[in-house]
Amino acid sequence: MNSLSIFGTSSDAGKSTLSFAITYLLHHRGISVAPFKAQNVSNNSQVTDDGGEIAIPQHFAAEAIGLKTTPSMNPILLKSGGKSKAHMIVNGKSVGNKDVWEYYRDIDALKPIVKEAFLKLKEEYAVIVAEGAGSPVELNLMDKDLSNIFVASEFNTKIILVADIQRGGVFASIYGVYKLLPKKLRDNIIGVIVNKFQGDMSLFDEGRVIIEKKFGIKVLGVVPYKPFNLGFEDSESIMNYVQDTSKAKIRIGVIKLPHISNFTDFEPLVADKEVELSFISNSSEAKGCDVVIIPGSKRVVDDLLWLRERGFEEILTSKKQKIVAICGGYEMMFERILDPDAVESELKEVHGFGRIKGDVLFAKEKIVKKGCYYLFGSMIDGYEIHNAIAKKRVVKKKNLYATFVHGIFESDEFRYRLFYKIDETYEGYNFKEYKAEAIKEFAEHINLHIDLEFIEKKLISNS
Repeated sequence: MNSLSIFGTSSDAGKSTLSFAITYLLHHRGISVAPFKAQNVSNNSQVTDDGGEIAIPQHFAAEAIGLKTTPSMNPILLKSGGKSKAHMIVNGKSVGNKDVWEYYRDIDALKPIVKEAFLKLKEEYAVIVAEGAGSPVELNLMDKDLSNIFVASEFNTKIILVADIQRGGVFASIYGVYKLLPKKLRDNIIGVIVNKFQGDMSLFDEGRVIIEKKFGIKVLGVVPYKPFNLGFEDSESIMNYVQDTSKAKIRIGVIKLPHISNFTDFEPLVADKEVELSFISNSSEAKGCDVVIIPGSKRVVDDLLWLRERGFEEILTSKKQKIVAICGGYEMMFERILDPDAVESELKEVHGFGRIKGDVLFAKEKIVKKGCYYLFGSMIDGYEIHNAIAKKRVVKKKNLYATFVHGIFESDEFRYRLFYKIDETYEGYNFKEYKAEAIKEFAEHINLHIDLEFIEKKLISNS
């Protein structure tokens, strides 16, 4: 069978969610399918079943259909680095910081890595759903485009365009991308999905005719906008979450660090109808919160200094304020952060907020693992991704819950223990059940509005 590339006609067109949904739907039609993205740029990552590190969307899509997660699903991952550098992960393993100019200069050396990962998946699965990145027609970068042009050309994938109608200019974006693609790739386009439509669907009937008759591109579907508060790829995506706060009892503020990472930690809070979640950037916003969370950070020292500049120190050192500090946030709670090898910062020693005695040391070797942890009186399935070393993995002291471990809010027991102390009427909910139902419901929504049968026929066909 043919594999499938999902190209966006712009950034944030909905490639990740549609790639996930199509992967999920094909799987449930009995097709052996796996998610893939050649190169991701994201601080949001997860630990694979074999101890590697990949971006959230591919991990999420694989997990949703019960696949073993592997670095082959996302062979190249770039995270925030210092100045013009990016932290680079290849085949699930950190290879350190790389200058962005060097990265593009040496791009040809990465193509065999992408090819090997794709072919490894193709040995096991009939169809690979390859998510693209940004726009596929950045003309000055097309020879350096791994996720769109290289994958689609090298593996002769069928292509679906995804256009975000909310951005405006949907016709120009579809036509422009189509016309600017190389002819070989234009010939492999099976259609376009118009995404995030709001209002009366019949208003786009003429638009469908224009795209099909004038552009010669089949409209595979017009998908009404539907919030999906899971599997976020980047911080901008999670800032667009939709939450019902009419029954909220607990107010939580997550500090929006400049280099925030692993923000999928907070998906269980977004989904909790008894919680009002806000991302806060100023210390004044924290004063009305029952809980303040310092999240993970890809640049811990930089974000620590930012917190001081923003006036957060008084709140974060107060024993009266309930604080949850995760990974990078946990590291900031120590007396000193030591980075002698400049792993994350050029500053070799920085004073932390001092709530936890002792030092944190940044080591060159990254810790990447997942497991079941005993934290704060509960058994919690979680994962670790950090360079820092400390004597303890977890600290619980007066109104401070601090740990290296991500995923703690997915534990119904931990959430209940924490929130019941704030409001005894807090009831809680089953996040695992919610997640399974939300995934199924969103996939059914997509299935209702796209021509999946036509897509499947094109994946089978040689034409």
